[in-house]
Amino acid sequence: MKKDVHPKYDLKAKASCACGAVFLVGSTMTEIQMEICSQCHPFYTGNEKIMDTAGRVERFKKRAAASAKVKK
Repeated sequence: MKKDVHPKYDLKAKASCACGAVFLVGSTMTEIQMEICSQCHPFYTGNEKIMDTAGRVERFKKRAAASAKVKK
C-alpha cells in the first residue's frame, strides 16, 4: 500500500454551530462550521412547527387537478 495517500484524520476536530454550540468530533478537517445542530434543531428541542408556506399544498392540489383534466 502507498504511504501518505490518505488525509490526516483528527480525532479532536472542532465543530461550531451558528447557535454557539461547540462539539469535538473526528474529521479530516480541523474546524467545521455548521448552521444547525442537535442543540438548536427543532426536532431535538421539541419546538416543531408545521409550516405551510404560501399554501404549497393547495397549489399542488390545483396543479394536480389541472393536469388530470388535460389527460382526459
